[in-house]
Parts: sequence; structure tokens; C-alpha cells
Amino acid sequence: MSQITNDFSKWYIDTIQKADLMDYTPVRGCIAFKPDGYELWEHIQEEMDKRFKETGHRNAYFPMLIPESFFQKEEDHIEGFSPELPWITEAAGEKLEERLALRPTSETMIGHLYSNWIKSYRDLPVLINQWANVFRWEKKTLPFIRTSEFLWQEGHTAHVDEEDARNETMQMLTIYKEVVEGLLAIPVYDGQKTPLEQFAGAIDTFSIEAMMKDGKAVQAGTSHYLGTKFAEAFDIKYLNKENKHEYVHTTSWGTSTRLIGSVIMVHGDDQGLVLPPKIAPTQVVLIPVGPWKKNPSIIARLDEIFDALKSEGIRVRLDNSDQSPGFKFNEWELKGVPVRIELGPRDLNNNQVLMKARDEADKVSVSLEAVVESIKQELETMQTRLFEKAKAFYEEHSHTHIDTMEQLEQHLQDSHQNGTIPGWVLAGWCGENSCEESVKEKTKFSARNIPFNRPAPKQTCLHCGKKAKYTVWFARAY
Repeated sequence: MSQITNDFSKWYIDTIQKADLMDYTPVRGCIAFKPDGYELWEHIQEEMDKRFKETGHRNAYFPMLIPESFFQKEEDHIEGFSPELPWITEAAGEKLEERLALRPTSETMIGHLYSNWIKSYRDLPVLINQWANVFRWEKKTLPFIRTSEFLWQEGHTAHVDEEDARNETMQMLTIYKEVVEGLLAIPVYDGQKTPLEQFAGAIDTFSIEAMMKDGKAVQAGTSHYLGTKFAEAFDIKYLNKENKHEYVHTTSWGTSTRLIGSVIMVHGDDQGLVLPPKIAPTQVVLIPVGPWKKNPSIIARLDEIFDALKSEGIRVRLDNSDQSPGFKFNEWELKGVPVRIELGPRDLNNNQVLMKARDEADKVSVSLEAVVESIKQELETMQTRLFEKAKAFYEEHSHTHIDTMEQLEQHLQDSHQNGTIPGWVLAGWCGENSCEESVKEKTKFSARNIPFNRPAPKQTCLHCGKKAKYTVWFARAY
């Protein structure tokens, strides 16, 4: 039986440890990113940052420590985050007059500063992004997916009116979807969060949701329209063209290193990581095979291929270590390297190399003259192939025929008995919080989002059977 199917959590932990992506630290829920793990984040960061700057956003940095009084100014915000806040109460041997929180997010600090920076309509819009670490003292942790400290980006913008702010909110959600699907090869469902699931203090929250290989959901990115709630709490006003003071409309949006966990959970297999070529720290590994040490021409030719790939901007490694070829094959498969090239004496005589894509079973012969172009083509093909495989998995495990609690409970029972993945359920919801809460309590399925694109709308509420106001994706989630 596949370890992924048999024990997904164990498979996940084993995979990230064998791939040498991270290590545990003495602080509960805090991990160290090893170079390959951090480079995954660097490639995500690079693509996101480019998109942000193309749309007029600039990077800034704000303090990690936030006074307790800032949280008290927005009641929904403090209520939503207070259970997860780590506090500093003492410094330099003296008790602080006011507790300081390690930031869970920066709306309050940025709201305070924006009230000083924004005076006139000429100052708007303010389009700022921050790359930072944040803290949320999670009860249950899982490397990359849910940790007490994690890395992320958080955008914070201020606008003259609701229309401008809402356009910003949707623009950033679109960027998230394009990056996650295009760079990470992860299909997502985009839509609006229900009130119970939205960001603490938001008017509306929108998300992209990704399905893992165990059928659970990961919230891969969120974008929030905050209205004037934070502007009123922190007195962020501007003088309009009629010389009247108005509150700004604000947004915030963020993605985090949980995207790394999502890549592992979506594409990995029983052999370990499978990395989309666009984010792989090493895209191609070159391995000499056979009695290559007795034939210097083999390494000389691999050096030529190495230089040619490097000049094309491809991230390539030459493994000429003393380990056996079998050991090397296994090691680089564990690390998820997209393409492996093998060259031995027989291959050299035949003017060819053997090329193996990480997600394919068979090796193919490629002439030495065509090797660079063949590798470039395979990297592009694999990127698309991984997305299509993940999309097919989504479609197979997205259930649209379940309309009642009895059907959902039977579906879960059947999945448990058959050892299959319950996946996601598209169902109707009447709009009452009590129904949403009851579904979660009885099945552990939470509302992921109200999708923008969906099949025909559902007619009745999954829980109470009354007329449905919304059609919602329900799933168990990380």
C-alpha cells in the first residue's frame, strides 16, 4: 500500500526530512529552514515580488513588537487573534508598562503609522507590501503548513473609496492565483470566505484554496477588504478635493511559507519530493555512470553540458561524488530534482545521454547535440504535466452530488471503510452561522469558500434543508 494513502502525516514528515528542507529547533513549533527549503521560498518570493512591483506596490518594513493597546482599538481583530498571541512583559530586567505582542499580522501597527502618513487625497493610494516573519502560538503544529513562527508577505493598502479598495482586493487575489497555478503548478478554487471563516476585522475576505493529496484543504492565500473599520479605529483620514475629511478604505492580503508545504503535499509521491521545475533549487542533476573514472571524456562532456545549461539560466548540479549511481539516483529523487541526466561509456559511444523526468517512470535517450534543448523542453513539459495531474486529482475528489447531511455522513463512512479520500464537497448553505458550525462539529468539514466559478448552484442547505443562499466548498482543512 502507498505510504501516502496509508499514513499521510508520516509520509509528509519523512519526505521533508529526507529531502533536507528543514530541521526542528528547541522552541515548540519553530523550524529552521535549510538552504533547499529556503530557496523554495526565495523562488516564490521572487515571482510574487515581481508581480507586486508591476502593479505599483513597494516594499517597506514595520516593527515586530506591537503594543497591546493597538489591538484593543479593533475589537474583532483582538478577539480573533488573542488566543494565538505571544506576549513580551519584561525587558532589560524590568517589567514593561504595556505588554508587547509579537506580531501575528501588522494591520494595527500599520494603521497607526498610516494615520500619520496620510493627510490628503494626493497621498493616496498607499500601496505597500512587507516581507516578514510573524508569530501565532499554534496548539498543533506541522512544518511549513502550521508553525508558531512563519515567513510571509503582507500587503497593506489605503484608498480614497470602496471601489478602488475592492479593485485592489481582487487584483491581489488574481495575482495569487496566477502565481500558485503558474509557478507552483497547484490548481486552486478562488472565492469568498463565509463570515465565520473570514479574517478578524475584515468586511470581506477572499481566498484561494488548494487540495492536498490526502483530500484536505490548505488556504493558499487571502485578500481582505477592510472597509473603513481600521481607518476609524486608528483615525486614518484624508482631505478630499472638496476640503472635507474622509476615512480611507483599506485592504490587506497575504501568502506564507505554507505554500512550500502545499507543493510537497500536492506533488510528492512515495519516492519523496516532486518539485515543479520553476521553483526547484536544482532543476537538473548530471550523473556519470559505469566506470566513468577510467574515462575522463565522460566528465569532460558533462562539464560541457553543465556550462551550456548554466548559460541558459538553468539551475544544474554535477554529482561526481564517490557514491554509487543507485544511491545518487535515490538521493536526487528524494530531493525532487525535475530532470536527471545519466552519461556512461556506452552512452558516450552512442553519442547520447539518458534523461529521466522525476514524475515519469521511463528514461529516454537523447542525442548529445540535442541535450540542452531537450532538457529545456522537458522542464516546460513537466511543469504543465504536474499542473494537469493535480487538476485531474482535484476533479476526481471534488464531489458535487452531496446535498444533505445524511449523504455527507454516508460519504464519510464509505470513504473510511474503503480507505479512500473523502475530498471536498460542493453543497448549499442557507447563510446561517449555526448550520455552518453544525456541519463542522459533526463532520470536521469547514466552509472553504463560496467559489466564483462553480457548476449549477445548489438549491437547499446541506444542514437544515432550507433554501440555499450560497453554494460553498466544504472540506477538512489544515
